Amino acid sequence: MDLAEFNVLALAKAEAVLLDCCGSVRWAKSVVAQRPYADVTALCAAADAVWRNLDPADWLEAIRRHPQIGERAPSGSEASRRWSEGEQAGVRSAAENTMERMAGGNRAYREKFGYIFLVCATGKSVEEMLAILGERLHNDPGRELNIAAEQQRLITRLRLEKLLAHKP
Repeated sequence: MDLAEFNVLALAKAEAVLLDCCGSVRWAKSVVAQRPYADVTALCAAADAVWRNLDPADWLEAIRRHPQIGERAPSGSEASRRWSEGEQAGVRSAAENTMERMAGGNRAYREKFGYIFLVCATGKSVEEMLAILGERLHNDPGRELNIAAEQQRLITRLRLEKLLAHKP
């Protein structure tokens, strides 16, 4: 789909494709409501502005729609599942003991913060993600939620670019 096609999608369809990029319903509705966009830069700027003005509950809604690092997405569209797998490509070649450490870190993170560890995984190895996870486990809950929200924003930006570059 290109931007012109996105700009004229029916409301429900436009919201659905944006939910593949970011799992916050309020974010998707707000971004769709600002159509049409003159260019992808304008769309991304609007997406960022909407994201930054959402409530923490909206951020958590989006975060909860992600699979944990090392797991496959259990639901969502085919595009969303493909994007998630591609973003976590560094996990596929990891040794079993490394994946066990990641699973343990994921559990510790969820116990401490109440949601999954979220990192923009594109281009990162499992070892890099483990180091980031270890550092972030030392954060207080407020700081960590802001960091996780920023990671979601980065993931959303990448997915918007993928969405608008896709040609069936």
